Amino acid sequence: MESKFRFIKALKRQAVDSTPVWMMRQAGRYLPEYRAVREKMGGFLAMCKTPEVACQITLQPLKRFDLDAAIIFSDILTIPDAMGLGLKFQTNEGPYFENPVRTAADINNLVLPDMEQDLGYVMQAVRLVAHELKDKAPLIGFCGSPWTVATYMVEGKSSKQFSVIKAMMYQESALLSALLDKITKASCHYLHAQIAAGVNAVMVFDTWGGILANDCYQPFSLHYMNQIVQYLKSQPQTKDTPILLFTKNGGQYLEKIAQTGCDAIGIDWTVDIKKAKAQVGQSVALQGNLDPCVLYANPKVIEAEVKKIMQVFGQSPGHIFNLGHGIYPDINPEHVQAMIAAVRKYSALQRGNEHEP
Repeated sequence: MESKFRFIKALKRQAVDSTPVWMMRQAGRYLPEYRAVREKMGGFLAMCKTPEVACQITLQPLKRFDLDAAIIFSDILTIPDAMGLGLKFQTNEGPYFENPVRTAADINNLVLPDMEQDLGYVMQAVRLVAHELKDKAPLIGFCGSPWTVATYMVEGKSSKQFSVIKAMMYQESALLSALLDKITKASCHYLHAQIAAGVNAVMVFDTWGGILANDCYQPFSLHYMNQIVQYLKSQPQTKDTPILLFTKNGGQYLEKIAQTGCDAIGIDWTVDIKKAKAQVGQSVALQGNLDPCVLYANPKVIEAEVKKIMQVFGQSPGHIFNLGHGIYPDINPEHVQAMIAAVRKYSALQRGNEHEP
Protein backbone atom coordinates (compact mmCIF):
# COMPACT_ATOMS: atom_id res chain seq x y z
CA MET A 1 0.00 0.00 0.00
CA GLU A 2 1.40 3.40 -0.98
CA SER A 3 2.08 5.78 1.87
CA LYS A 4 0.38 9.16 2.07
CA PHE A 5 3.56 10.70 3.51
CA ARG A 6 6.02 12.32 1.09
CA PHE A 7 8.91 11.40 3.42
CA ILE A 8 8.07 7.69 3.17
CA LYS A 9 7.43 7.99 -0.57
CA ALA A 10 10.83 9.61 -1.06
CA LEU A 11 12.51 6.84 0.95
CA LYS A 12 10.93 4.37 -1.47
CA ARG A 13 12.05 6.53 -4.41
CA GLN A 14 8.49 7.29 -5.46
CA ALA A 15 7.33 10.58 -6.99
CA VAL A 16 6.44 13.31 -4.48
CA ASP A 17 4.68 16.66 -4.80
CA SER A 18 7.48 18.41 -2.87
CA THR A 19 10.92 17.33 -1.66
CA PRO A 20 10.45 16.27 1.98
CA VAL A 21 12.50 18.08 4.60
CA TRP A 22 13.37 17.42 8.23
CA MET A 23 16.46 18.00 10.38
CA MET A 24 18.63 15.79 12.49
CA ARG A 25 18.40 17.03 16.11
CA GLN A 26 15.36 19.10 15.12
CA ALA A 27 13.92 18.66 18.63
CA GLY A 28 16.67 20.33 20.61
CA ARG A 29 18.45 23.23 22.21
CA TYR A 30 18.07 25.76 19.39
CA LEU A 31 14.37 26.00 20.29
CA PRO A 32 13.44 28.25 23.24
CA GLU A 33 10.46 26.00 24.04
CA TYR A 34 12.86 23.05 24.38
CA ARG A 35 15.15 25.00 26.72
CA ALA A 36 12.16 25.92 28.87
CA VAL A 37 11.21 22.26 29.29
CA ARG A 38 14.81 21.27 30.00
CA GLU A 39 15.13 23.89 32.73
CA LYS A 40 11.93 22.66 34.31
CA MET A 41 12.93 18.99 34.13
CA GLY A 42 16.47 19.57 35.32
CA GLY A 43 18.34 17.55 32.75
CA PHE A 44 18.47 15.67 29.47
CA LEU A 45 18.05 12.12 30.78
CA ALA A 46 15.02 13.07 32.84
CA MET A 47 13.36 14.37 29.67
CA CYS A 48 14.21 11.21 27.73
CA LYS A 49 12.88 8.96 30.48
CA THR A 50 9.57 10.78 30.96
CA PRO A 51 7.41 9.64 28.02
CA GLU A 52 4.97 12.55 28.19
CA VAL A 53 7.84 15.04 28.09
CA ALA A 54 9.64 13.17 25.31
CA CYS A 55 6.39 13.27 23.33
CA GLN A 56 6.01 17.01 23.92
CA ILE A 57 9.58 17.70 22.79
CA THR A 58 9.28 15.44 19.73
CA LEU A 59 6.30 17.47 18.54
CA GLN A 60 7.74 20.94 19.25
CA PRO A 61 9.49 21.46 15.89
CA LEU A 62 6.43 20.26 13.95
CA LYS A 63 4.29 22.85 15.69
CA ARG A 64 6.73 25.58 14.68
CA PHE A 65 7.83 24.47 11.19
CA ASP A 66 6.40 22.82 8.08
CA LEU A 67 8.44 19.63 8.47
CA ASP A 68 7.73 16.29 6.81
CA ALA A 69 8.71 13.98 9.66
CA ALA A 70 9.14 13.81 13.41
CA ILE A 71 11.98 11.92 15.07
CA ILE A 72 11.45 10.49 18.52
CA PHE A 73 13.21 12.47 21.24
CA SER A 74 15.73 10.06 22.73
CA ASP A 75 19.46 9.30 22.66
CA ILE A 76 21.75 6.78 20.98
CA LEU A 77 23.06 5.67 24.39
CA THR A 78 19.79 4.31 25.78
CA ILE A 79 20.91 0.72 25.13
CA PRO A 80 24.16 0.82 27.14
CA ASP A 81 22.37 2.79 29.84
CA ALA A 82 19.83 -0.06 30.06
CA MET A 83 22.76 -2.49 30.27
CA GLY A 84 23.78 -0.86 33.54
CA LEU A 85 26.74 1.29 32.53
CA GLY A 86 25.56 4.28 34.55
CA LEU A 87 24.97 6.95 31.90
CA LYS A 88 25.40 10.54 33.06
CA PHE A 89 25.46 13.87 31.26
CA GLN A 90 27.81 16.65 32.34
CA THR A 91 27.04 20.26 31.45
CA ASN A 92 29.03 21.21 28.35
CA GLU A 93 30.94 17.91 28.57
CA GLY A 94 28.53 15.45 27.01
CA PRO A 95 27.76 11.88 28.05
CA TYR A 96 29.95 9.65 30.18
CA PHE A 97 29.63 6.19 31.71
CA GLU A 98 30.46 5.39 35.31
CA ASN A 99 31.21 1.78 34.31
CA PRO A 100 33.03 1.67 30.95
CA VAL A 101 33.57 -1.66 29.19
CA ARG A 102 37.23 -2.63 28.92
CA THR A 103 37.62 -6.38 29.61
CA ALA A 104 36.18 -9.74 28.61
CA ALA A 105 34.50 -9.91 32.02
CA ASP A 106 32.90 -6.50 31.43
CA ILE A 107 31.45 -7.72 28.13
CA ASN A 108 30.29 -11.05 29.56
CA ASN A 109 28.47 -9.20 32.33
CA LEU A 110 26.44 -7.11 29.90
CA VAL A 111 22.82 -8.23 29.93
CA LEU A 112 20.64 -7.63 26.88
CA PRO A 113 17.92 -5.20 27.97
CA ASP A 114 14.24 -6.05 27.91
CA MET A 115 12.64 -3.66 25.46
CA GLU A 116 9.41 -3.13 27.39
CA GLN A 117 10.89 -3.22 30.88
CA ASP A 118 14.30 -1.58 30.63
CA LEU A 119 13.53 0.59 27.60
CA GLY A 120 9.78 0.83 27.97
CA TYR A 121 9.96 4.60 28.40
CA VAL A 122 11.10 4.88 24.75
CA MET A 123 8.29 2.65 23.52
CA GLN A 124 5.71 4.56 25.54
CA ALA A 125 6.98 7.85 24.11
CA VAL A 126 6.67 6.38 20.60
CA ARG A 127 3.09 5.31 21.31
CA LEU A 128 2.18 8.75 22.63
CA VAL A 129 3.72 10.56 19.65
CA ALA A 130 2.15 8.17 17.13
CA HIS A 131 -1.22 8.80 18.76
CA GLU A 132 -0.75 12.58 18.62
CA LEU A 133 0.51 12.61 15.04
CA LYS A 134 -2.16 10.24 13.71
CA ASP A 135 -1.99 10.88 9.96
CA LYS A 136 -0.28 14.28 10.11
CA ALA A 137 3.33 13.14 9.71
CA PRO A 138 5.46 10.00 9.95
CA LEU A 139 7.59 9.24 12.99
CA ILE A 140 11.25 8.17 12.76
CA GLY A 141 12.78 5.81 15.31
CA PHE A 142 16.52 5.37 15.65
CA CYS A 143 19.54 3.82 17.29
CA GLY A 144 23.26 4.42 17.20
CA SER A 145 25.38 2.13 15.07
CA PRO A 146 27.03 -0.65 17.11
CA TRP A 147 30.47 0.85 16.43
CA THR A 148 29.42 4.35 17.49
CA VAL A 149 27.71 3.10 20.65
CA ALA A 150 30.78 0.96 21.43
CA THR A 151 33.07 4.01 21.26
CA TYR A 152 31.21 5.55 24.20
CA MET A 153 30.99 2.28 26.10
CA VAL A 154 34.73 1.62 25.82
CA GLU A 155 36.09 5.16 26.02
CA GLY A 156 33.63 5.94 28.79
CA LYS A 157 32.87 9.35 27.30
CA SER A 158 33.17 11.43 24.15
CA SER A 159 36.61 11.25 22.57
CA LYS A 160 38.79 12.99 20.01
CA GLN A 161 41.43 10.30 19.51
CA PHE A 162 39.37 7.15 20.27
CA SER A 163 42.64 5.65 21.48
CA VAL A 164 41.13 3.18 23.96
CA ILE A 165 38.70 1.53 21.56
CA LYS A 166 41.17 1.63 18.67
CA ALA A 167 43.78 -0.06 20.86
CA MET A 168 41.19 -2.75 21.60
CA MET A 169 40.41 -3.04 17.88
CA TYR A 170 44.04 -3.55 16.87
CA GLN A 171 45.18 -5.63 19.85
CA GLU A 172 42.04 -7.56 20.87
CA SER A 173 39.77 -7.56 17.84
CA ALA A 174 37.89 -10.67 19.03
CA LEU A 175 37.03 -8.86 22.26
CA LEU A 176 35.69 -5.86 20.38
CA SER A 177 33.75 -8.11 18.01
CA ALA A 178 32.08 -9.79 21.01
CA LEU A 179 30.99 -6.38 22.28
CA LEU A 180 29.74 -5.30 18.86
CA ASP A 181 27.77 -8.56 18.55
CA LYS A 182 25.94 -7.81 21.80
CA ILE A 183 25.18 -4.23 20.84
CA THR A 184 23.95 -5.38 17.42
CA LYS A 185 21.57 -7.93 18.89
CA ALA A 186 20.16 -5.35 21.29
CA SER A 187 19.88 -2.78 18.47
CA CYS A 188 17.92 -5.19 16.28
CA HIS A 189 15.39 -5.83 19.04
CA TYR A 190 15.30 -2.15 19.96
CA LEU A 191 14.37 -0.99 16.45
CA HIS A 192 11.90 -3.86 16.09
CA ALA A 193 10.21 -2.74 19.31
CA GLN A 194 10.07 0.88 18.13
CA ILE A 195 8.42 -0.20 14.88
CA ALA A 196 5.92 -2.32 16.82
CA ALA A 197 5.19 0.72 19.00
CA GLY A 198 4.42 2.90 15.98
CA VAL A 199 7.41 4.43 14.19
CA ASN A 200 7.16 4.58 10.39
CA ALA A 201 10.86 4.48 9.52
CA VAL A 202 14.12 3.87 11.38
CA MET A 203 17.56 5.43 11.12
CA VAL A 204 20.95 4.15 12.27
CA PHE A 205 23.37 6.92 13.25
CA ASP A 206 26.98 5.91 12.62
CA THR A 207 28.44 9.13 13.95
CA TRP A 208 31.97 7.80 14.39
CA GLY A 209 32.28 5.32 11.52
CA GLY A 210 34.23 7.93 9.57
CA ILE A 211 37.11 7.92 12.07
CA LEU A 212 38.01 4.34 11.16
CA ALA A 213 40.85 3.46 8.80
CA ASN A 214 39.57 2.48 5.37
CA ASP A 215 40.13 -1.26 5.85
CA CYS A 216 38.52 -1.18 9.32
CA TYR A 217 35.21 0.44 8.36
CA GLN A 218 33.69 -2.67 6.78
CA PRO A 219 34.56 -5.23 9.50
CA PHE A 220 33.94 -3.00 12.54
CA SER A 221 31.13 -0.68 11.46
CA LEU A 222 29.29 -1.54 8.26
CA HIS A 223 29.26 -5.29 8.96
CA TYR A 224 27.12 -4.72 12.04
CA MET A 225 24.81 -2.17 10.43
CA ASN A 226 24.29 -4.70 7.65
CA GLN A 227 23.21 -7.25 10.26
CA ILE A 228 20.61 -4.80 11.58
CA VAL A 229 19.25 -4.20 8.06
CA GLN A 230 19.11 -7.92 7.31
CA TYR A 231 17.34 -8.67 10.58
CA LEU A 232 14.66 -6.00 10.09
CA LYS A 233 14.13 -6.97 6.45
CA SER A 234 13.65 -10.61 7.47
CA GLN A 235 10.96 -10.03 10.10
CA PRO A 236 7.27 -9.98 9.05
CA GLN A 237 6.42 -6.96 11.20
CA THR A 238 9.38 -4.84 10.08
CA LYS A 239 10.27 -5.97 6.55
CA ASP A 240 8.45 -3.07 4.88
CA THR A 241 9.69 -0.34 7.23
CA PRO A 242 12.21 1.94 5.48
CA ILE A 243 15.72 1.98 6.94
CA LEU A 244 18.17 4.89 6.69
CA LEU A 245 21.90 4.51 7.36
CA PHE A 246 24.12 7.51 8.05
CA THR A 247 27.89 7.39 8.45
CA LYS A 248 29.34 10.82 9.13
CA ASN A 249 32.46 11.34 6.97
CA GLY A 250 31.54 8.14 5.14
CA GLY A 251 31.25 9.47 1.59
CA GLN A 252 33.85 7.02 0.29
CA TYR A 253 31.68 4.07 1.38
CA LEU A 254 28.38 4.94 -0.31
CA GLU A 255 28.34 2.00 -2.70
CA LYS A 256 29.13 -0.45 0.10
CA ILE A 257 26.43 1.08 2.31
CA ALA A 258 23.90 0.79 -0.51
CA GLN A 259 24.69 -2.91 -0.83
CA THR A 260 23.30 -3.57 2.65
CA GLY A 261 19.78 -3.31 1.27
CA CYS A 262 18.95 -0.16 3.22
CA ASP A 263 16.39 2.19 1.70
CA ALA A 264 18.29 5.45 2.09
CA ILE A 265 21.71 6.82 2.90
CA GLY A 266 22.31 10.01 4.80
CA ILE A 267 25.24 12.03 3.48
CA ASP A 268 27.13 14.85 5.17
CA TRP A 269 28.13 18.18 3.63
CA THR A 270 31.56 16.92 2.53
CA VAL A 271 29.89 14.76 -0.13
CA ASP A 272 28.94 16.02 -3.58
CA ILE A 273 25.30 14.97 -3.81
CA LYS A 274 25.45 14.72 -7.60
CA LYS A 275 28.40 12.32 -7.42
CA ALA A 276 26.69 10.40 -4.63
CA LYS A 277 23.61 10.01 -6.79
CA ALA A 278 25.74 8.79 -9.70
CA GLN A 279 27.42 6.25 -7.41
CA VAL A 280 24.30 4.66 -5.95
CA GLY A 281 21.98 5.21 -8.92
CA GLN A 282 18.39 4.38 -8.09
CA SER A 283 19.26 1.66 -5.59
CA VAL A 284 18.70 3.92 -2.57
CA ALA A 285 17.31 7.32 -1.69
CA LEU A 286 19.69 10.03 -0.48
CA GLN A 287 19.21 12.29 2.51
CA GLY A 288 21.08 15.55 3.01
CA ASN A 289 23.21 17.46 2.89
CA LEU A 290 23.33 21.17 3.83
CA ASP A 291 26.26 22.18 6.04
CA PRO A 292 24.62 23.08 9.40
CA CYS A 293 26.83 26.18 9.54
CA VAL A 294 24.95 27.62 6.54
CA LEU A 295 22.16 28.34 9.03
CA TYR A 296 24.37 30.96 10.68
CA ALA A 297 24.14 32.99 7.46
CA ASN A 298 21.41 35.41 6.45
CA PRO A 299 18.26 34.09 4.74
CA LYS A 300 19.44 35.05 1.23
CA VAL A 301 22.59 32.98 1.61
CA ILE A 302 20.58 30.11 3.10
CA GLU A 303 18.22 30.16 0.12
CA ALA A 304 21.12 30.19 -2.34
CA GLU A 305 22.76 27.18 -0.65
CA VAL A 306 19.49 25.26 -0.58
CA LYS A 307 18.99 26.05 -4.27
CA LYS A 308 22.41 24.57 -5.11
CA ILE A 309 21.56 21.22 -3.52
CA MET A 310 18.07 21.10 -5.01
CA GLN A 311 19.34 21.87 -8.51
CA VAL A 312 22.29 19.49 -8.28
CA PHE A 313 20.10 16.58 -7.20
CA GLY A 314 17.54 17.37 -9.87
CA GLN A 315 13.98 16.17 -10.30
CA SER A 316 14.45 12.42 -10.03
CA PRO A 317 12.76 10.78 -7.02
CA GLY A 318 14.55 9.74 -3.88
CA HIS A 319 15.79 12.91 -2.17
CA ILE A 320 15.06 13.94 1.42
CA PHE A 321 16.39 17.40 2.22
CA ASN A 322 18.27 17.53 5.51
CA LEU A 323 21.36 18.95 7.11
CA GLY A 324 24.61 17.07 6.72
CA HIS A 325 24.58 16.49 10.48
CA GLY A 326 22.57 17.73 13.47
CA ILE A 327 21.51 21.33 13.89
CA TYR A 328 23.71 23.36 16.27
CA PRO A 329 22.28 24.70 19.56
CA ASP A 330 22.84 28.40 18.81
CA ILE A 331 21.07 28.51 15.43
CA ASN A 332 18.33 31.12 15.03
CA PRO A 333 14.98 29.32 14.50
CA GLU A 334 14.06 31.95 11.90
CA HIS A 335 16.95 30.69 9.76
CA VAL A 336 15.49 27.20 9.94
CA GLN A 337 12.25 28.66 8.63
CA ALA A 338 14.18 30.28 5.77
CA MET A 339 15.72 26.93 4.85
CA ILE A 340 12.37 25.14 4.81
CA ALA A 341 10.77 27.93 2.76
CA ALA A 342 13.59 27.63 0.22
CA VAL A 343 13.09 23.87 -0.05
CA ARG A 344 9.40 24.41 -0.73
CA LYS A 345 10.13 27.16 -3.25
CA TYR A 346 12.61 25.19 -5.33
CA SER A 347 10.56 22.00 -5.08
CA ALA A 348 7.70 23.89 -6.69
CA LEU A 349 9.97 25.38 -9.33
CA GLN A 350 11.41 21.99 -10.22
CA ARG A 351 7.96 20.54 -10.61
CA GLY A 352 6.74 23.43 -12.75
CA ASN A 353 4.26 24.69 -10.16
CA GLU A 354 5.82 28.12 -9.87
CA HIS A 355 7.98 30.44 -11.88
CA GLU A 356 11.13 31.92 -10.40
CA PRO A 357 10.99 35.75 -10.32
